[in-house]
Amino acid sequence: MTKQKSIHDKLTELAGNLWWSWQPEVTSIFREIDHVRWDELAHNPILLLREYSPDRLEERARQEVLHSRINGAYRRWQEYMDSSDTWGDTHAGVLGHRPAAYFSAEFGMHESLRVYSGGLGVLAGDHLKSASDLGIPLVGVGLFYHEGYFSQKVDEHGWQQEQYTFAEPADLPMVEAIGADGKPVKIAVETRHGSIFARVWRLNVGRIPLYLLDTNIKENSDEDRKLTARLYGGDHRTRIRQEIMLGVGGVRALTALGINPRVIHMNEGHSAFAPLEIIRMRIKNDGLSFDDALRETAASGVFTTHTPVPAGHDRFDHSLIEEHLGPLADELGLGVDACMGLGRVDPHNHSESFCMTVLAFKTSRRANAVSNLHGVVSRRMWHSLWPYRSEEEIPIGHITNGVHVSTWLAHQMRVLYDKVLPANWHLKSGEPEVWAGFERVTPAELWETHQSLKNRLIIFARESLVKQAHRLKRSVADSEALEGVLDPRTLTIGFARRFAPYKRADLMIRDIDRLARLAGDPERPVQFIFAGKAHPADDHGKSILQRIARLEHDDRFFGRIVFLEDYDMNLTRHLVQGVDVWLNNPRRPLEASGTSGQKVVLNGGLNFSILDGWWAEAFDGKNGFAIGTGQTHANQDIQDQRDADSLMDVLEHEIIPLYYDRDDDDLPQGWIRRMKRAVRTLGWRFNADRMVMDYVKECYIPAAGSLSCEMTTMP
Repeated sequence: MTKQKSIHDKLTELAGNLWWSWQPEVTSIFREIDHVRWDELAHNPILLLREYSPDRLEERARQEVLHSRINGAYRRWQEYMDSSDTWGDTHAGVLGHRPAAYFSAEFGMHESLRVYSGGLGVLAGDHLKSASDLGIPLVGVGLFYHEGYFSQKVDEHGWQQEQYTFAEPADLPMVEAIGADGKPVKIAVETRHGSIFARVWRLNVGRIPLYLLDTNIKENSDEDRKLTARLYGGDHRTRIRQEIMLGVGGVRALTALGINPRVIHMNEGHSAFAPLEIIRMRIKNDGLSFDDALRETAASGVFTTHTPVPAGHDRFDHSLIEEHLGPLADELGLGVDACMGLGRVDPHNHSESFCMTVLAFKTSRRANAVSNLHGVVSRRMWHSLWPYRSEEEIPIGHITNGVHVSTWLAHQMRVLYDKVLPANWHLKSGEPEVWAGFERVTPAELWETHQSLKNRLIIFARESLVKQAHRLKRSVADSEALEGVLDPRTLTIGFARRFAPYKRADLMIRDIDRLARLAGDPERPVQFIFAGKAHPADDHGKSILQRIARLEHDDRFFGRIVFLEDYDMNLTRHLVQGVDVWLNNPRRPLEASGTSGQKVVLNGGLNFSILDGWWAEAFDGKNGFAIGTGQTHANQDIQDQRDADSLMDVLEHEIIPLYYDRDDDDLPQGWIRRMKRAVRTLGWRFNADRMVMDYVKECYIPAAGSLSCEMTTMP
């Protein structure tokens, strides 16, 4: 007779697969075991369970009546993992024995696993989660950063300070990856000055394995042990060594694992060395010429570009390529000069540096931007790679980003969805007809649910501000005052993203007196919650952040403008689920897509944005608000002023009146109609299930079955 698994055993198994992170009923179980420690441990179930012996956990489960819930969650997880009745089983069978391999420099899976910095990583995490839900044969490949991206503290002057903490693999839901030979996988990448070694960790993201390479092992020098310490840290030499480990090392890790991918998907140019390693293998193992190996490898390549700014693409000089790619170039039979040509727009221009994005375009036959407008920008930016084609014929299509519904939808909103949408709607969230029923939600119930989430956000914000005040040793009076900031009845606008100058976090304070008048209106006030990080080397971005953070101390804005430090996935969750309005005002057309506003849509918030990225194809005049008309001025200063004026005009004359226009039941009926329309018209279009299905249909399946050297353009 099989021994019955204990509650501790079942929870330990659940904690070992990140599936729990997008199951609110499972996270609530961990929270109810010990809500104080759950928050203190950054919502890490492995660390939480380590503090509970089986007997103590059994007693705690009895006290909180958790047994049936734990057994139910464990049973659902097993059914999920064992099911073959999925969209992918029907539509992506060709990948069954040779999966797609998704390479990314960062993966935002959960706040307890800090191997992400922001939108790119969270998008990658959402991609894996939806691939798991859909049953797509796919594996993820990345790097394990022991110190991750930095934790942010803001000092008494409003200046950002960076802190790094070391993460032990044993404290995370990952194990050493075991190779085809039954041994833990270790790989090596050769450079002119010796080899760099890495071990490989495996994380289970539902049905999807994610493999992370880690150079912090004894075989490496001290310098190389620190190579994967921090995400986006160090100089160009560090960056190229990380990227050769991600690309070349990642392919070698898959080979050691016995995985022969049919498709290589490069999420941004960081992983563009991967095709070169596959070409090397084809030359060595199959006796192909370089040109034939390139043609066949590129036919199975998919490249997603995210960066609409030329300066944002990684570039390396000849000496760095010689040092790090030299041995591989020799095996390819190219030599370093010819290898340099693969990363140049003009292979013969020796003054041109090596660009990872150019390499990715040249080694893939399917390339896409991440929104319709970004596709236009990318075709214009990279026209010189195809000089004999018109701009419209440049083979860069677009697949607009989306977000993983179960990760970002608040539990309270999920209850509403379950009432009015078809049974198992979440299994078909990429289909438009599934969302039509949202119009049946009663205005009062939708508004009450939204207000509940807004109150939760405000409580969270107050607690964060008080903690910061204690850390800065502010007076008792100051701390007590912070306990009452932000009013649940006041129109609340959120702004949270990377503090890069082009995102213009300070656009609204160009007319500070007008802003103060609107914020302090006794009848119709407005309040703002800011969050976000500046890159450690970006002093301009830090100065913008400082200007915003110091507004808290301006008497005109006390309690009306707050800055919450250490923006991460947990803070994101509170913000996107609780704000009334999500503000986004980048300098058009520099926002490739943006996904934070899509998370807001799911939870009934309204977007207020420049017509850039995804919002340019989402806004219909009735499902949110627009800044400007989509036209841009050649003079940047004039454009900034135009946008600032439009922002304030729309806020004052459209948003504020609509929000405060109440019926006899104190319901803003016009506002609620926009909330419903936003969910109904945008929820299906801008979610990750639709996005991943598009990648499968437009990229993975054609790449898996194509050996053509002709580049194809996606719709």
